[in-house]
Amino acid sequence: MVTSAAPYVIGLDGGTEGLRVGIFDTSGRPVVYTRAEYRTTFPHPGWAEQDPEDWWQAVVSGIRQALARSGITSDQIAAIAMGATSCSLVCLDDAGRPLAPAIIWMDVRAAEEAAEVAATGCDSLHLSGGQQASPEWLPSKALWIARHLPDVYERTAWLAEYVDYIAWRLSGEKTASLNTAGIRCYYDSAAGGWPKKLLGAIGLDDLTGKFPDTVLPMGTRIGGLSKAAQEELGLPATVGVVTGGADAFVGQIGMGTIAPGAMALVTGSSHLVLLQSDRRVHAAGLFGAYPDVTIQGQYTIEGGQASTGSMLEWYRRLIGDGKPAGEFFESMSSKAAELPPGSDGLLVLDHWQGNRTPYTDGNSRGVIAGLTLSHQKQHIFRALIESVCFGTENTIRKIREQGHKIDQVVACGGAVNSSLWLQLHADVSGIPITVNQVPEAVALGAGILGLSGAGVFSSLSQAVSSMVRASYTVEPSTRAHDAYRPFFDAYRRCYGQLADVLHFLAVQQRPPQSAGGRQ
Repeated sequence: MVTSAAPYVIGLDGGTEGLRVGIFDTSGRPVVYTRAEYRTTFPHPGWAEQDPEDWWQAVVSGIRQALARSGITSDQIAAIAMGATSCSLVCLDDAGRPLAPAIIWMDVRAAEEAAEVAATGCDSLHLSGGQQASPEWLPSKALWIARHLPDVYERTAWLAEYVDYIAWRLSGEKTASLNTAGIRCYYDSAAGGWPKKLLGAIGLDDLTGKFPDTVLPMGTRIGGLSKAAQEELGLPATVGVVTGGADAFVGQIGMGTIAPGAMALVTGSSHLVLLQSDRRVHAAGLFGAYPDVTIQGQYTIEGGQASTGSMLEWYRRLIGDGKPAGEFFESMSSKAAELPPGSDGLLVLDHWQGNRTPYTDGNSRGVIAGLTLSHQKQHIFRALIESVCFGTENTIRKIREQGHKIDQVVACGGAVNSSLWLQLHADVSGIPITVNQVPEAVALGAGILGLSGAGVFSSLSQAVSSMVRASYTVEPSTRAHDAYRPFFDAYRRCYGQLADVLHFLAVQQRPPQSAGGRQ
C-alpha cells in the first residue's frame, strides 16, 4: 500500500498526433496537463508510420514538464499508466531496438492480408464482428510484414504494441496488455489465449513466439521504474509501472462506465461506443464481446461509426469560406438550433467512410436526401449532426437486440463541446447524456489504473468511485424524441434500399479503405 506521501499519479494518453500527460490526485482532480507532439509520415497511400523513439521522447519531455509545472516532488508520484492508440506496432530486435518505423493503427496497407485472414473462417473471427477482418488489426499487419519485410520479420524478437513498448521502456519488463491483445489480436482469455489456429491458417505459426510470455490485465503492477527510466524521467524506483491498454478502453474507465448498462460514447472524428456485459454474446456488426479486456470477469462490447466529426469538418472545409473552426461551428450551430427535428425534410446517411456498426460495410457511401431549392447551409449542417445521432441510435438498437440494456450514456470528446450535438443525441435515443467533470478521459483512466495497480485503492471500482465525477446531464425531450421516430425509420431504410447504388459508386472511386476497425 502506497502511503499518503505519494498521493499522485501520472496518466499518459498516447494519441495519433501526440502524447498528453496528466497528473492527478486521489480524488481525480487534475493538477497539470502537458502535451508533446510527434510526427506521422505517410510514405504511400494507406500507410501511416511513426518513430517509436519519438513516442519515448514525448513521454520523457511530457513527464518532466508536468513535474516542473505541478509543484509536486518526485517522491509523491505513486504510479504511471498509459492508454495509447491500437493497433500500433513496432518490430523490436533482441535488444529492444526498433527494426523499422512503427505501423500505427490507421495504416491499412494490409487490406489483402485482411481478406486472407477473413477467408480462414476461424472461430476467432467472431471477435471482429463476424466473418471479417480488419487491415488495422495485428494478424493482418504481421502477415504483411512477413511478406514484404521478411528480413525485419525474421529478426523481430518482439512485435510490440505502443502501450507495451512504453511500459517496457519504463519498467524494463517485457509484457503484453491483455486489453490490446484481446481487442486487436483475437487473444481470448476464456479460450486458451493467443489465436494459434487462426495464425497457423495464415502461415504465422511462429508469431506467438514474438509475443511476451506475460500477458497482464489492465491495472496490474508490472514493477518499478528501471534505472534508465529513473535517470531520464527524474523519478524514483518506487514509482509503479501499471499495465494500460487501448486509448478508448482506458477512456471508458476514465468515464466511469464499468458496470453493465452504462455506455461510453467516445466522440471525435469518429464515434466509438463501449459497453460492459456479464454475458458473452457475438453478433455481426458488433466487435467482441471481448472477455476480461476492461474488467476481469466481464465482457466488453464495441461498436462504432467511421465518419462523425470528420463529416462536419468536411462540410466546414467545403462551405466555411476559410472561417476558423470555432467560429464556423458556433455560427452554424446557432442557426441549426432554430430548425425543427428532421431539418425541414432533409435526411443524411453518414457513410462518408463506409459503415462499421451495424452493417460493417466499407463500400457504403454517404447520402444527402431530400434537397430542395429552399434548403440552406444550416439545414444540411443540422441534418449531418442528426445522421450521426441516428447512427449512434442504430448501434444502440443493435446492442439491445442482443439482450443488453443501456440505461445510461456518458460522453467524452469533441461532441461534448456542442450543446446542440449533445441535445440531439439525447433526443434521438431518448437516453440522458452525462458529461463528466474531467474531459481528459484517457489520461484520467490511466491515472485510475495506476492508483489501483499501486494499491492506493483496494479495487478498480473503488478507484473509479473516488476519481470520476459527473458535471451535468442532458435530458432528452419527449416531444423531440417522438418527432424523430419516423426520420430514424427512414434512415434505417435508406441503407437497405440504396446499398447496391452506393456500392456501384464506391467502385468508381479510389479503392475504399476498411471501416472495420476503431479510431
